[in-house]
Amino acid sequence: MLMELYKAKGFEPLFRSSPFLDTIGPIYQKTEGSKLQVGIEILEKHLNGRGFVHAGVWMTLADIAMGYSLVFAQQGEAANWVTINQNTDFAGTARLGDWVEIEVDILKIGKQVAFVNAFFWKDNQRIVRVNAVFNAL
Repeated sequence: MLMELYKAKGFEPLFRSSPFLDTIGPIYQKTEGSKLQVGIEILEKHLNGRGFVHAGVWMTLADIAMGYSLVFAQQGEAANWVTINQNTDFAGTARLGDWVEIEVDILKIGKQVAFVNAFFWKDNQRIVRVNAVFNAL
């Protein structure tokens, strides 16, 4: 079912992975020009004891989506970005089996600092808002 859903929405497996991402994934991507959108199906391993997605999962996914979006937007430039600040607001949640999409809005990319927002969507509703500051190494 999931494979049909993410493919129907234009998503494919994320272009990059790591042992950590393999642990929390699978994570999917959709690209449009220089924009990267991230998607994930909520699995049991993402849930807290009450059956909702754990706040740490949202923050991790935001960090991944925003950081990778910066790299993707720069298409080949050498900067490596690290998170120096992240603020998260939880306006809703998701449960087992839900499909969540993360849209990233890059406010500004400077020589040393970038400002980025991410919005999590479930069923056409924003459920999480994140803003972050990244530093170029």
